[in-house]
Amino acid sequence: MSSNGSIQGRLIEEIRRRIIAGEIAPGVNISELAIAEEFGVSRTPVRETFKQLQTEGLIEIRPRVGTFVTTPSRREITELFEMKELLEGAAARLLAQRGRVPEVDKLEDNLRRADDAVAHDDRARYAELVEEFHDLLIIGADNRKLEAHYRMLMNQLAYARLVHTSLSQPGRPLQSDREHHVVLDLILAKDGDSAERVMREHVRASRQALLAGLGDSI
Repeated sequence: MSSNGSIQGRLIEEIRRRIIAGEIAPGVNISELAIAEEFGVSRTPVRETFKQLQTEGLIEIRPRVGTFVTTPSRREITELFEMKELLEGAAARLLAQRGRVPEVDKLEDNLRRADDAVAHDDRARYAELVEEFHDLLIIGADNRKLEAHYRMLMNQLAYARLVHTSLSQPGRPLQSDREHHVVLDLILAKDGDSAERVMREHVRASRQALLAGLGDSI
């Protein structure tokens, strides 16, 4: 890879990370010049980075106005969660069919730590473990096409920001943790049909908690 290519990759990765982590807020004009100066590059790779992130649905480039982080509408969140439900349901089924693979051990360890975070009402820690649980599920499905679609979907949702809103609903962390346990029990039992059904129900419950938390803000 050329040095220019690696600069491009690094820029895309870092700006994407900042958006998903909420470090660049929606509605703030992202300065092409400021980023070029921060990274010590010309404006060309920054422009290409913006084009790529617009393709991923993370930013909106408004000619002669500026570049802004997109805020998904209620409809977009619903549609993205419908796709999330399908992909994660399929992943649960595929993982159940694989038997005792390393990801299953990691999921058991994840739930032990999640139980502890919920018991101590550590929502920030639990939010991290929720992301890890879903990530392990997707990796454990061992389907690269499914994983690629899932990664793009999560970027478009800027999921890291949304999960905190969902978990702010009273009683949601405990309920979410219980739902994760049921999914893993079904995976361990190699019951792919039920694992898929329960995983899809879990994603629907998360979406309902999220939309309730967002209220009239979108």
